Amino acid sequence: MVETWISREAFEKTEEFKNLFGAVPFSEIQAVADSSKKAVSPNAYPTLLFNGMINPIIPFSIQGALWYQGETNAGRAYQYRKSFPLMIQDWRQRFGQGDFPFYFVQLASFNASNGNSAKGSGWAELREAQTATLSLPNTGMAVTMDIGESKDIHPRNKQDVGARLAAIALNNLYNVKTEYSGPVYQASTAEGNKMILSFTHVDNGLVAKDKYGYLKGFEIAGADKKFYYAKAEVKNNQIIVHSDSVANPVAVRYAWADDMPDVNLYNKDGFPASPFRTDTWKGITEEVRYEIKK
Repeated sequence: MVETWISREAFEKTEEFKNLFGAVPFSEIQAVADSSKKAVSPNAYPTLLFNGMINPIIPFSIQGALWYQGETNAGRAYQYRKSFPLMIQDWRQRFGQGDFPFYFVQLASFNASNGNSAKGSGWAELREAQTATLSLPNTGMAVTMDIGESKDIHPRNKQDVGARLAAIALNNLYNVKTEYSGPVYQASTAEGNKMILSFTHVDNGLVAKDKYGYLKGFEIAGADKKFYYAKAEVKNNQIIVHSDSVANPVAVRYAWADDMPDVNLYNKDGFPASPFRTDTWKGITEEVRYEIKK
């Protein structure tokens, strides 16, 4: 979990987490970390991995960080919007080298609990929280929705993961000015029974990776918040979405599920689009908060 990588001092400086430790004495947490009698899960308490693995190397310099995590936080995905940036800012403050590069991998497709738009998806909400973290300076995200495995939480294809992270670093740090991101949702407008979507990172065009040219993974809803699978097509570097079941659409979602490996929106540079939604309707993790359980 991300909380085990954050210092206690960082937690206590925030409104969100200042009462996290409550009556739990630090000596108790230290005793767990120092225990040689049994194996201790790093998820037993917050700060354990920060204390054991990050704090000891802080006297050294750092070039940047690559981060691949998130599954354990999917149950409280909404709060990840605060905990993940907190960790990044905590590390940057402690190393004292400014906003060093921090690049991370978005969760891949995986059938965690059959989550989707109808029942809600913690994994989709976690991916959204990861995308929101790009608001921090000098960050980058590799999208992996297309290379996940429905029955394996750890996808075997690490080549594309590495290549996509490398593309970010090459562009941002080594002056190799090529595309490094897939299409990123920017804005939407309703026109009759259709929604028109625009994106960034599409200078060379959008493409559906399908031999018939069909886009997959789009849903559309009206004011009743009921989503229907939708038809989508590329036109003038935008996506036109509609469904015969929705006469007056107000929201579109793409790849909004735990597991949706057949999504196929890319830019012509070969990078996949990040999952997104145009609505801000309440999710299933919005009220969930992290607590230390003894």
